[in-house]
Amino acid sequence: MGRSTAAAVAVLAALTGCTVQTPGDDGKGRSPVRIELPDGTPSPARSPAGGGEGRPSAAPPSGDTPRAAPRVLWSRGDTGRDVRELQARLRQVAWLFDGPTGTYDGATERAVSGFQGRRGLPRTGRTDTVTWERLLRMTREPGRWELYLMGGQPADPPDARCRGGRVLCIDKTSRTLRWMVDGRTLSTMAVRFGSEYTPTREGVFSVYWKSRDHVSTLYDSPMPYALFFSGGQAVHYSADFAARGYAGASHGCVNVRDEAAIASLYAQVRNGDKVVVSW
Repeated sequence: MGRSTAAAVAVLAALTGCTVQTPGDDGKGRSPVRIELPDGTPSPARSPAGGGEGRPSAAPPSGDTPRAAPRVLWSRGDTGRDVRELQARLRQVAWLFDGPTGTYDGATERAVSGFQGRRGLPRTGRTDTVTWERLLRMTREPGRWELYLMGGQPADPPDARCRGGRVLCIDKTSRTLRWMVDGRTLSTMAVRFGSEYTPTREGVFSVYWKSRDHVSTLYDSPMPYALFFSGGQAVHYSADFAARGYAGASHGCVNVRDEAAIASLYAQVRNGDKVVVSW
């Protein structure tokens, strides 16, 4: 090739935006196009846990494999046990203070966005695989009552003594109250009991007094919608339970945190209805 031809090739290369590559150590020419691939691989899904809700499990990044965009796991409007776990873990790192409720609401979205921003991740407010893996590394597996700190837990099967008649069927294991009539459950609600120093008594009792706007003379505390069944112990609404959940305890009464639910129950229960408190 003459000098004029070589010069023409060089001019053409410059005009088309390419760069002429020098030979490598092996004497072969290098590719004139440089392509940079991001490292990492997509995170495979963790096998579903419980009710078919999958959780992510990130694989170690591989230097030469392109990473796909993070997969969104949960976002506003989603519900379920895994959303509860997300909320419980966000509580552990002080990004969320309410719940867990099991519903991905505005507060959860803001907490996720704040967590993402503090760690240099895109502030989407949606929980993707990268956000979830970062949160997993910073927190521990929440216990059952962390997941249901504010109630919402499923009820265990009713005690055999609850199968007939009109019964307030109270289960200390699942921390629930079933209102049952002739073996049929009409409503279920989360309840809270006394501490080890002021325990709620177990056994079979009956409602002997209803007091709509009761105030405790012993503790000078409100006990709205009180259904007394054993001495001074009653089923009643508790504003403290509504505010703090299972972080607190009663003085022996059966606390209900859902005011609408206890108001409806109060209207249905009669003096003489059976009360069963069991483990």
